[in-house]
Amino acid sequence: MAIDLQALQRAVAGTAAAFRCVTDYQPAGGPSDKVFPPTYEGGKYATEERIDPETGERRRCVLLDSVQSQANRMELALLEAHRASQVSLPLLVARFDQEELLKKFTVTSLEAPHRIADALFRDSLLDGMIFRKSEKGRILDAADVRNATGLFGLCPTALVFGLWDSTGPRGGLGCKFQRALVSEIVGFDAVAGVKTASRIDPAAIERRAGPVFRTGSGDWTLEPAKAKKDAKGKPVLFKSRQGKDVAYDPGSSTDVPDQGRPSVINHGNVTPDYDYARNNNNQIQYETRINARGETVRVKARILGGFTISRAVQTTVLSLTALRRLRFPRNRSISSDNSTDVAARTALAALGLAAGSLARVDTDLRSRCQLFAEQTPVWELLDRPGESPQRFEHSPEDALQLLAEAIGAAKDAGLPWEDEIELTPSPDLIELVRRSQELASASEAEQG
Repeated sequence: MAIDLQALQRAVAGTAAAFRCVTDYQPAGGPSDKVFPPTYEGGKYATEERIDPETGERRRCVLLDSVQSQANRMELALLEAHRASQVSLPLLVARFDQEELLKKFTVTSLEAPHRIADALFRDSLLDGMIFRKSEKGRILDAADVRNATGLFGLCPTALVFGLWDSTGPRGGLGCKFQRALVSEIVGFDAVAGVKTASRIDPAAIERRAGPVFRTGSGDWTLEPAKAKKDAKGKPVLFKSRQGKDVAYDPGSSTDVPDQGRPSVINHGNVTPDYDYARNNNNQIQYETRINARGETVRVKARILGGFTISRAVQTTVLSLTALRRLRFPRNRSISSDNSTDVAARTALAALGLAAGSLARVDTDLRSRCQLFAEQTPVWELLDRPGESPQRFEHSPEDALQLLAEAIGAAKDAGLPWEDEIELTPSPDLIELVRRSQELASASEAEQG
């Protein structure tokens, strides 16, 4: 059965510890298909050993989606539901649609990295006043776990996904709220693959057909006379090295440096081979390995290219204990009453359940990392130690219905619940964005 409002209220008002949802997945291409996890600094994957919950054995695992990434996905799922009028959520919206900007966009409190405390909102205006100095913006200055009422009405998702107001006037002493909802996806029995590269050019353009030069406008040319010149008057090759121009100084008529070969403008074949790690000078890096005979050898460092896994597991936990720490006094009182606290906590719990349920609909994590659930997601209520948890099949539709009912109950209890609040970026912020966009555009033109 689905979770209804009365069951959720009892769980929140009682001693239940958490809701959890554990779902097994396989790659959309099948158990033997390769999946590509996120890469971190240096093109590395996050691998570690974990205990398999089914067997109790140590397994080699790879992180497919982190807690932070999952939070972003859940927030975006809520934003889509809000935009589709399936639920009405308080939302800050900063619109960067000024004429002088090359690229126009909006940022909401469900997209900004620091949520309502993000610097983009801090440096925007509400009715002509800097947001953090406005009546609504000053809510953050007084918010804490004993007084979360204003934040509940302005940005309730911050109380679910966590918040640290480190960019505000108090710096690191700004208000902090722990995450009440956490989720991650891990691949078990991870076996690393290697990345390959190849391309067949239908025009059969060869390396020796170069060199390719860069013009003053950033386009390419084969004629040295039309090329951009360096300080010594030599033509500049199309590709830079470490951000610096490379001049063409041939030793013979057939010399074509890497920076001037046709492949830098995406012409020509790429010989089938492994992809190798390279340094900043585009030189192949090497590493030492032990071969089959136990000998230490120096080999080219191959770039890892995805993993095969036995299964992926998504674990989502909504802590009711964390929500019970929050208090919601009304009418400027320094204390709160239990019925108001329960109404607010129930709405936040419904918000977390909705986020976790909605995000499970889209498990196409990135290119070549689409997963498919092996069973219908089930939420378990961890209530009494030693007893089997209650189980609920809580569909996205059920979750949205429950959320709407919980929001209605919170409003009836006298709790605030804002609509969209539109902010205007300050002139200095607009200028900062404009300069950044122009620099990015110029950099892209230089790099070709």
